Amino acid sequence: MVVANDRILDEYLVAAAKSGGHKARALLVHRWHKRLLAHATRLTGDPERARDAVQDSWIEILRGLQRLRDDRAFPAWAYRITSRRCAGAVRDIQRQREVGNALAAEPVMPPEPLIGGATDSERLRSAIRTLPPEQRAAIALFHFDEMSVAEVAVALDVPAGTVKTRLMHARRKLRAALEGEA
Repeated sequence: MVVANDRILDEYLVAAAKSGGHKARALLVHRWHKRLLAHATRLTGDPERARDAVQDSWIEILRGLQRLRDDRAFPAWAYRITSRRCAGAVRDIQRQREVGNALAAEPVMPPEPLIGGATDSERLRSAIRTLPPEQRAAIALFHFDEMSVAEVAVALDVPAGTVKTRLMHARRKLRAALEGEA
């Protein structure tokens, strides 16, 4: 019920912002900035680049709001813009490196050591941090942000089948990591 109410509020804010409501725009940014920043950080792996990507995303989102035909599509549309900005940031990084160095330098975050009585939530979050960025983003959008596969596909700018594959591989890796700890 809370998710439905949040979506209705977002839809209202988008409609109000499209009609020139400055307060609605400010509230929309306030409600969505942290989510988009978390998404960008998952994709880039760098908080500073993520902040830059989200800042650029907000410029594009607010300028393009009039072109959004379906106000209900705002979440997936905003995530998609942010995903594209992050992809651009990642491409910039890759251009600065030689191809061999780029492949060798891909960060793989080791699982954090868990002390004694770690909760299931802490174990899960630790395991999620070990996933590749694409799988981390798919898991977070699908499970934490409660988006459908179709919405995640739009947000990540990939086909729905790719989202399903990323979710499948991520779940297998998470299961293996969590069962390995037991």
